[in-house]
Order: sequence, then C-alpha cells, then structure tokens
Amino acid sequence: MSRLIDQLNKLPGVGPKSAQRLAYHLLRMPEDHARALADAIVEMKERSILCERCQNITEASPCTICQEAARDAHTICVVEEPLDLVALERGRGYRGQYHVLHGVISPMDGIGPEQLKVRELLNRLRDGTVTEVIMATNPTLEGEATAMYLQRLIGPLGIRVTRLARGLPAGGDLEYADDITLARAMEGRQEVTS
Repeated sequence: MSRLIDQLNKLPGVGPKSAQRLAYHLLRMPEDHARALADAIVEMKERSILCERCQNITEASPCTICQEAARDAHTICVVEEPLDLVALERGRGYRGQYHVLHGVISPMDGIGPEQLKVRELLNRLRDGTVTEVIMATNPTLEGEATAMYLQRLIGPLGIRVTRLARGLPAGGDLEYADDITLARAMEGRQEVTS
C-alpha cells in the first residue's frame, strides 16, 4: 500500500493526503475496475507517440490536427505542453498549425534548448510555407525566456514572430485559462521584438 501511495503522490496536484485517499479508494474498488484502470494506463503508455509534425501526443502520426486540410498552413502556434494545445483548441479562436515544445528553457532545472523540440520546429520552417509563428508560451519568466530565444532564431528567417496578447494572468498556465480569455489573447497577439 505504501508503494502505491508513493507513486500516486508523484502525480501533479496530488499531495500525500490525496494520494492516501486515492490508494484506499482503489483498494475498495472491485478487482475488475482496478484491472481496467491499470490496463488503460499501460495501453496509453504503449500506444502514445509524438506526432512527426507538431510533436503533440497522439496514437497516429501525423495527428488528427495536422491532418485537417482546412487549417492555415502559414501559421504555427508554439506551445509549451500538449495541455496548452488542448486549451487553445477548446477556445476555437485559432485554426492554424501547432508545435509543442514539451517544456521551457529553465537553467535552474537543467533544461536547455537541446531538451526541447526546437530543432523540429526549425525544420518545419525551412520550406518557406510558414509566414507567422505565434509564441503561446506561458507568461512566466521561463516562458518569456523561451519565447525570446525562439524569436532570435526565427526572426532572421524572415518569418513574422508574434506573442499572445496580455490577457492571460502573469504566472498563470494556459491550461487553466477560460475560453474567452484564450480567444481574446489569440486575437490580440503582437509582434515580438528583440
């Protein structure tokens, strides 16, 4: 039981007390439900891959978003994590392509550009189709630093680099923003300058 509590405690937003409550709930759960949960977790881990284009988590590559012909191929919205992409899609204010970095530059945590999907983004920009890259990183110190780093790499390519408008709260995450705020932030995006 203590091993399960320790593992549950590693989940985001799950503290020691919540982990303990979840473990006892799982203990009381019928065995077939517990096995179905365990199987679903293992299946998700085995079947999940990264989309060859946008780096989003998917079960087939390219993902369903990248396969949508109606999307604007001239615009790429760069997000930190897959949940940020989900939040922007929920807002329905953006109909272009995406690129998921899988993190932000954070020297304190030992994360540099090499650990992110930056090379894959630059490769997507080489064919000349993309005319605008929207930086939709979170309005945190790390998110801003990552956006500035990418702007310095992309700007010289002649591609317009914009940033989401300041409708999002400082220190907040896209994942928790409401749909209207996200839609307005997308509409009011601005040019990124050095």
